[in-house]
Amino acid sequence: MLRPDSAKRGPAVPDFLSGLLAFAVYFAGAVGFCAVYCLVYTRVTRHDEFALIVEEQSASAAIAFGGSLLGFAIALAGAIHHTGSIPEFAMWGFVALMTQLIAYALARLAYSGLSRAIEENVLAAAIWVAAVSVSAGLLSAACMSP
Repeated sequence: MLRPDSAKRGPAVPDFLSGLLAFAVYFAGAVGFCAVYCLVYTRVTRHDEFALIVEEQSASAAIAFGGSLLGFAIALAGAIHHTGSIPEFAMWGFVALMTQLIAYALARLAYSGLSRAIEENVLAAAIWVAAVSVSAGLLSAACMSP
């Protein structure tokens, strides 16, 4: 005699495999987008994040860059959650990237000498960039729709 839940177990493996494939594609896409974002962001800023973080061990550069990447990842998570296809995800990922760059430009407008302050390891400047970036990421994720 078959147990009542045995019918549920049959198609679960193919569903799991298709879900695993979707996970892999979206995760790889998100990692790729994050890599592109890091390249673009480090070209837009006037300071060298990697030199400041790796060579000078600057907490300010790490907080600002990490917060910016976190804000972008939050927006990407919203894009993954709200989209039904890879091309739609790619379009929303591009919107998320542009939103973060605009947020950085606005943060720089509001804080004159922002790059110089980060180079000088001023934590207030780093926290400002991180807060603006995370806020922009949360808002853009909330505004994305399928």
